[in-house]
Amino acid sequence: MKPQCKSVITLIVSAMFLFAGMGLCQEGSEGKGGSAEWTKVIDSKVSEKIGDKGLVNFEEGYIEAVGIGAPPEQFYGKPQARPMALRAAQVDAYRNLLETVQGVQIDSATTVKDFVVESDVINAKVSGLVKGAAVMNKTYLSDGTVEVTVRMPLSGLAKAVIPQAIADDKKTDMKEHKPVPFSKKPAPADEVYTGLVIDARGFQARPAISPKIFDENGAEVYGTLIVKREYAIQQGISGYARDLTSAQSNPRVTDNPMTVKAVGAEGVGKTDFKISNEDAKNIRAAKQNLSFLQQCRVMIVLD
Repeated sequence: MKPQCKSVITLIVSAMFLFAGMGLCQEGSEGKGGSAEWTKVIDSKVSEKIGDKGLVNFEEGYIEAVGIGAPPEQFYGKPQARPMALRAAQVDAYRNLLETVQGVQIDSATTVKDFVVESDVINAKVSGLVKGAAVMNKTYLSDGTVEVTVRMPLSGLAKAVIPQAIADDKKTDMKEHKPVPFSKKPAPADEVYTGLVIDARGFQARPAISPKIFDENGAEVYGTLIVKREYAIQQGISGYARDLTSAQSNPRVTDNPMTVKAVGAEGVGKTDFKISNEDAKNIRAAKQNLSFLQQCRVMIVLD
C-alpha cells in the first residue's frame, strides 16, 4: 500500500470520534444490533457480504459495516466503561467500513481497492465518504461490549469510481468489445421501448458498480462504452432486483421496458452478461433504444 493510503487510513481512524454522532442512531440495551438483520437482507435483496463485518445492498443502495468494542478490563463496572466501549466500537465500525468499501466490485475484474491504490484522487474521495458515514445503530450488550453499525450510500461510491471506469474502458476495451452501430431508423410506434431489463437469473452472477452486457461475439451491447457519462454518474450504470416483475415496473425503466434473457455470466467476478446475437440485434434495431441505454435505463435481475 502506498504511503499516502496508509496516512489517509490513519486519519480516518483518528477522526472517527468526530463523526460518531452523525446520522440516525438507535440504541438498545440488549441484542445483536444491525448485523443481525443482514441475513434477512441477503435473502430478499440483491446484496452480498464482504468479509464478516460488511454488507453491500446493491438493490437499496447502501454499504454497512459493524464494529464491536469493549472497555479496558480495569474499567469494567465503572462509569467510564460504557463510553469507552462505545468509542472502541465506533472506531472498529469505521475501519471495517473502509475494508468493506475497498472490496466492492467495480466490474468483473476490478475492485474499489484497485482504484484506491492507483489514484490519490479516488483514495481521497473514498476516504471522505467513509468518514461521513452515518451511525445507524448502537447496541449495548450485557457483557459490557457495544456493537455499532455504520452506513454510507452506494451512490456516493459509484460517483467516485464511475468516471475512472469509463475512461479506462474506453482505452482498453474499445478494440476487443467495440459496440456494433445502432440503427438510425426509428422504431414503429408499438415497438418503442423505455428501458431494458436483463433476466440474468440461474448463473450465480454477482452485482457490480459497472456491469457490462455483450453479444455472443463479444461486442458490447451495454456498459461503459455505451452510457453517457453524466447519466452514469447521476444514477449509476444499472439497477438490480431479485424479482422480474419488480424490475419491469421499476421507475428506472419507466413503463414499457424490453426484457431479454441472458445466456451466460461472464468474467472472473461473474458480473458481466452475455445475451444472444438475435436479442442484441433487436436492441440495436432502433435509435430510441440507444437513447435509453445512454441514459442508463437498465435493470438486471439476479438470483
